[in-house]
Amino acid sequence: MAKKEQEKKLNSKQVAYAKKEEEKGKKVVAWIIGCFIALAAFYMIYIAYTA
Repeated sequence: MAKKEQEKKLNSKQVAYAKKEEEKGKKVVAWIIGCFIALAAFYMIYIAYTA
């Protein structure tokens, strides 16, 4: 509810910019998680072949 009150005070450019930044942040988090998963998979393969 506080977010809606805050959005009322912002003009349309500010709202669009905030949404754009939020999407960028989500992409960055997705890339980081994807990299961790890929590294974990490579590590498991490495351990399987060296053990």
